[in-house]
Amino acid sequence: MSSSHFAVLGGGISGLISALRLAERGHRVTLIEGSDQLGGLGTFFQHEGRTFERFYHCMLPSDGPLLQVLESLGLTSEIYWKPSSFAYAHQRAIYPLNTPKDLLAFRPLPFLDRLRVGFTGAWGRVCSAKGLDDISTAEWLRGLSGRRAFGTFWQPMLEAKFGDSYDDVPALWFWTRFNREKGESKGEVKGYIRGGYKRITDAFRQRLTELGVTLRMQESIQQVDLDEEGRPFIQTAQVRLQADHLVLTLPWPVIRHCVGDKLRQQATVPHWNIDFQGVINHVLFLRRPLTPHYWLATPETRYPFDGVIETSTLTDEEDRGTGRHVVYLTKYLHRTDPRYLASDADLKKEWLAALQHLFPDLSPNDVEADYVFRAPFVEPIYTRGYLKKRPPEVLVPGRVSLATTVQVYPVVTSWNGSAIQVQRTLDLALP
Repeated sequence: MSSSHFAVLGGGISGLISALRLAERGHRVTLIEGSDQLGGLGTFFQHEGRTFERFYHCMLPSDGPLLQVLESLGLTSEIYWKPSSFAYAHQRAIYPLNTPKDLLAFRPLPFLDRLRVGFTGAWGRVCSAKGLDDISTAEWLRGLSGRRAFGTFWQPMLEAKFGDSYDDVPALWFWTRFNREKGESKGEVKGYIRGGYKRITDAFRQRLTELGVTLRMQESIQQVDLDEEGRPFIQTAQVRLQADHLVLTLPWPVIRHCVGDKLRQQATVPHWNIDFQGVINHVLFLRRPLTPHYWLATPETRYPFDGVIETSTLTDEEDRGTGRHVVYLTKYLHRTDPRYLASDADLKKEWLAALQHLFPDLSPNDVEADYVFRAPFVEPIYTRGYLKKRPPEVLVPGRVSLATTVQVYPVVTSWNGSAIQVQRTLDLALP
């Protein structure tokens, strides 16, 4: 396929890496993005002269493929690392959960259950993943931690992530996620980049432009299909574009909606109807910190959000502003849920009141500003046996390939997972 014309659909991290790698191999590349920003879930907003992510992001030292991409963009020296910690809110008390000693002091669980949860974590680090795709996380954790510990500790966090669908999520999802987060034996650290994630997308834009990639922004894709000769084309709101090869990186529900009849008939897809969870982020700029923890789980039903993510525990003041503390309140839920469709004003009022219940000394004067952002397609709703349902990398040999979050499993859905998936797709698309 030397000097072929590739059209990459979607300007999120998967599309950016795909376009970069294809252009580096000498192909002519056109990248099409429907919005006015590159980065997908890594897009930004401005506040008082600085840019901030709409949806919180960080890196882990184990994110090798992503870090290699950033190195190729000359960004390694701009990444910095800080210790990270996790805590759990229960009946307005906050319990750190980072060491065996923390777990032994975790009063919401009886002592025997604390030991069983500790055993679950220890076993999760050493057990084989074989067969875990075919049993549910709930079943696996009930067996290891016991029903009482599962109901008090694990179930609320699973429900916060997947709602009513939590009971069918494969144990392989939990096993992979747990080992990514807990893989550092010397204590957890997380990374950020000077200038925020906009620094990454700016570096991509510059490099892609140098390589001759055509960036078509704010072009909504209406249809993707094959013509009478089997060649792929893209119909946008503005124009019809032909290409030798398509790389689809859009969210799966969007792909499913815009794929035409001929492509749908030829694509070797076992299950088209994979649904996605969305997310709401309520971003608060505070004049004071809340806790020393990066992530505070809030699984009790009294809280309309799943967690309090204090990203300012990881970032330098030069990136966020002197004396400013940045907090993301987050809720995973389906895009059709009435809570997802609530007005910004109603959501802000309810969520701030709930945060003040947890932190009674937090006053309105402590809030500099706040914003609400929503994303309808964040992560697939995984079901048992998902490995058999996962779409293939090559939809039509030599013509249409796929590199999107619906395939990342069992790797954790993240920018690093997307980097892994892109490499897997291009290895198969370009033998």
